[in-house]
Amino acid sequence: MIVLGWVLFGALTGWIASKVVNRRGEGCMVNTALGLLGAVVGGFIFRQLTGFRYEYHGFFTSMFVAVLGAILVLIVYHAVTDSRTPR
Repeated sequence: MIVLGWVLFGALTGWIASKVVNRRGEGCMVNTALGLLGAVVGGFIFRQLTGFRYEYHGFFTSMFVAVLGAILVLIVYHAVTDSRTPR
């Protein structure tokens, strides 16, 4: 059950981040993967800066941290996989 919760949390986080960064989704699987990775990155960065721990904060604070991390991951993802077609 916990794994399903993380997958749903990652999907929601990735979807919100993709709407903020480029106003369109990346697809269900990519949104979920980027959301989960963003939650890890955001948690790591906030833990290093402020001592943040997911266990001690509520859902919305954790979601905020995860979305910030997912936005960062999504920006890097777009920089690496820039798929502009030549004209």
